[in-house]
Amino acid sequence: MLVSPSSFKCLPSPSKWQYPNSHCPNSETSNLKMLSSRSGIFMRSMIILLATAGLAASLSAQAAQQGKTKKAKKEPPAQVDLVPHEAARIFTAEDPLQFTLTANFGRLRKDKKQDAPWRDATISIADSTGANVVVPLKVKTRGIWRLNYCDFPPLRLDFVKSTVKHTLFTKLDKPKLVTHCRDNDDFEQYLLQEMQLYRVYNLLTPYSHRIRLAHVTYADSGSGKTVATRYAFLEEEPQAVAHRVGGLLIKQQGAGASDLDPKGAATFAVFQYMIGNTDWSVAGLHNVELITSDSVHVPIAFDFDFSGAVNARYATVDPSLSIRRVRDRLYRGYCLPDAVFAPVFDLFKAQKDSIYALYRDPIGRLLKGDRAKETIEYFDEFYEVIQDKGQAKRAMLDRCINRP
Repeated sequence: MLVSPSSFKCLPSPSKWQYPNSHCPNSETSNLKMLSSRSGIFMRSMIILLATAGLAASLSAQAAQQGKTKKAKKEPPAQVDLVPHEAARIFTAEDPLQFTLTANFGRLRKDKKQDAPWRDATISIADSTGANVVVPLKVKTRGIWRLNYCDFPPLRLDFVKSTVKHTLFTKLDKPKLVTHCRDNDDFEQYLLQEMQLYRVYNLLTPYSHRIRLAHVTYADSGSGKTVATRYAFLEEEPQAVAHRVGGLLIKQQGAGASDLDPKGAATFAVFQYMIGNTDWSVAGLHNVELITSDSVHVPIAFDFDFSGAVNARYATVDPSLSIRRVRDRLYRGYCLPDAVFAPVFDLFKAQKDSIYALYRDPIGRLLKGDRAKETIEYFDEFYEVIQDKGQAKRAMLDRCINRP
């Protein structure tokens, strides 16, 4: 039996941290105590039934949301056969795309509710021959904090299979388009810094969202004017990640240390520590997804704009935590056997040169000023910790959640 969402009750001060189940004081610890008494919480024999039920509910909700004009789409077959698959073609290359997204941005900017409607849109993009291709789609606003704080709304795209079959967008369903928050260079740089962290994560584990950078011109269909031209990135959908790794997406809250694959959990938590991110909760599924594969459950991180590595001027720390700045690192992973961490630290060390190279390649060079240099220096501090067993023990192993 999983811990119900009602088990997470505390809400910090009125700010971004009012997300339920996110970072209540000792929420991870208290839930682990509840979970530890339920050794069968994610019983292997039940997991497929649980995941399938969650998947069916999700599909029903999506179908209702789309209405009668669009049939519910079949999910990728990997959600049934549980074997790894190739990523969608758009995520197999890194060179930035260029396209124009046309929609009624005057209306989209007013769509502040969670049940905002889908609105008509088109994407205009050159194909491999240079010919312009116009792809019809739907767009809607998404998110919680960014939706209310940002001048330019975060978006979700909705492609129709028949219209994208022979385009670069084939196999995409409803991906996020991560956009600039405000129309100035600083906020565009924050987006590029966050995008870089997804690239870092991809080097460390396949259990991570693929992304594709794009230089997007936003055209308002209402006024006929160009709203902005800024970098954005498409983010691989959770179901698509599960499809790629041959797993199932789990939407139940309450997962504790004993429910997770130790190596996967340690890789996840060490990565969050590396980038200085505390804006997440495994038990509450806040900025976390769970995928079961080979009878183990692996947490996947996303949404890194409140991390120390990005250091956005709007980023704050949950006041219940012991740190006061996002640049201050705090390990928030579950306690695991010490032996789990040695190969995980070795993985980070082995990928160090490749990670740093991301900040010198053509995409990394889009970061202006000292941003790349400052990020590498921030990572240097992390590597100093994991190179020293004593420092690593004090900074991470001894500060894990639910240590006996």
